[in-house]
Order: sequence, then structure tokens, then C-alpha cells
Amino acid sequence: MADGASGVLLVAKPAGPTSHDVVAQIRREGVPRGAKVGHAGTLDPFATGLLLILVGRATRFQRFFMGLPKAYRACARFGARSDTGDPTGSIERGGTRVEGVTVRAALPALTGEVEQRPPLTSAIKVGGERLYRKARRGESFEPPTRKVRVTRFELVDFDAKAQTAKLDIECSSGTYVRRLVSDLGELTGAGAYCEALERTAIGPFELGAAGERLVPLNEALAFMPEQVLTRAEERLVRTGRPVEPEPCEGEEGHVRLTIDGELVAVAERREGLLRPVVVIPE
Repeated sequence: MADGASGVLLVAKPAGPTSHDVVAQIRREGVPRGAKVGHAGTLDPFATGLLLILVGRATRFQRFFMGLPKAYRACARFGARSDTGDPTGSIERGGTRVEGVTVRAALPALTGEVEQRPPLTSAIKVGGERLYRKARRGESFEPPTRKVRVTRFELVDFDAKAQTAKLDIECSSGTYVRRLVSDLGELTGAGAYCEALERTAIGPFELGAAGERLVPLNEALAFMPEQVLTRAEERLVRTGRPVEPEPCEGEEGHVRLTIDGELVAVAERREGLLRPVVVIPE
């Protein structure tokens, strides 16, 4: 990787390491010394699959990658519950057995706009402190709820003997898949936890494309519409000043501003203009 290179690495995370561990390894071994490295979307240690690693200037655009929808393949085990929703927690067995038809019938109730209460092992902050830290101290509190969107929750396979189900899930950023699985278990009356979890896609990025190639920043942000600047407009944008938008159907959202195929900035449509929110200096 060349000095000063910026872009996005698609990494297939194995089970075991945290997302931070993966970032640390790439910082030590995969990028020039001193290069900024971050990630866009945490995976739990037990989970596997796609992790977006941001290198160099790409770290400044983290928010745009974080908001992308996600896709997962989950393995749910019925007839047991975990206090963390996954195999790392305390497992309580003894739930009733369930049939595949019952599981399939429960899925629509967890599809569409869903209100979720995050697991106590979540890293979200409550009162300025991570939720899991409060839980470890045994504090009594009510975790906040959040609304998420589940666009696909499909039963791919059900093993009646093992009481396991393979589930394909497509959802908005911020969805707790472990909570979806445990809620599914409660709806069926059998209880369930997420025995295995693999993230298969983040927006347009797919797990099958993971490798050593550093995706250039402009290419990585191609899920946004593009406006090509003139030289005069480039000078304005480089100093943070707005430019006139080209006629288009959308009136909201973010736009890539480019020149000669290179990213100059990401702007938002506001008050009839394209106003830069993140600019790449010359």
C-alpha cells in the first residue's frame, strides 16, 4: 500500500477478535506507519463477516458508511435463552420445542419498522456511560428503545431435530440482530438465542469481495449521487463554500463532488445549494 493511500478495505472478520483488534492488526501490519485507520460498524467478537476498514482520509467520511443498511445470515437455536442473546452469555435451556411453520409465521411481526430495546451488553451510552458497564455493576435501569427497520427476515432452513434455524436478515443500521433472534424465540414460545452470526453485506459492499484491495475513496462512496465540478466550483468547494446543484429529482441527501474522477468533498443539499460537509484539502 502506497504512502498517503486512502480508501476502504473489505475485511472478512473471523470469530474471536473484536473489531478494534482487527483495526489494530491492520494498523500494525497493513498500512504505512502513522496512517489513520478506523472501522465503520462494529461486529461482536463471536460474529464473523464483513468489516469495512477505513484508511487515511477515508476515516473522515466514517459517518456515511456507518449509516448504510446491513445484511446478515444468522443461526438461531430454539429451546434455550442467553442473557446476552449469543453463545458468550449464560445459557438457560429447557424451552419448548418448535416447528418451522411456527417460526415462519412469527417473522412478519418482526419485519418493517420495529421498536427494539438493546441488549444489556450493548455499547450504546445511557447517561453518558456505556450500557454494558452499568450492567456489569448490577445497576437496575431501563434501557432506552430505538426504532429500526427490518426489510427482510426470512427463514432459509429449519432443522427440527437440532432446533436450529438459518435466517437471512436485511435491516437498517443500528439494528440488534441478537435482539431480533431472541424476540423471535419469545414470539414462538420456545425461546431462542443467536448461536452464530455472519454479516454478508454493508450497503453495496459484499462479503464475497473481501480481500487486500484498497477501494479508492471516490469509488467507495459511489452509492451517493455525483456532481462533477468545474475548476471555478472546485476552488469554492475547497474553501468550504457552497455551489449550485444540477437539476435532479432528489432534494435531500448527500452528493459526491468530484473533478477528473477524484473526490473533492461530500456535500448536503440545503437551502437550494450544495453545502460541503467534509472537504478533502489539496
